[in-house]
Amino acid sequence: METIYAYTLISAALIFGICGAGTAIAFGNLGGKLIESSARQPELAPRLQTQFFLVAGFVDVISIIGVGMAMLFIFAVPFQV
Repeated sequence: METIYAYTLISAALIFGICGAGTAIAFGNLGGKLIESSARQPELAPRLQTQFFLVAGFVDVISIIGVGMAMLFIFAVPFQV
């Protein structure tokens, strides 16, 4: 039974790490593309910024779902027999 708890905590830690790293990479790419495209066509900057915030919300939602799953694994332990 202890191994189930140990593997559950390890998987939760991996989920936290992957969600954090994935979100950081996505925001870096997204921000870089926003700056690049705003520099190429400054007249489209307000529209691009709106789309940036919309996509940033989607990126955050994906990581929040992962964190919620990790919290479920930590506190509810669905693999308990």
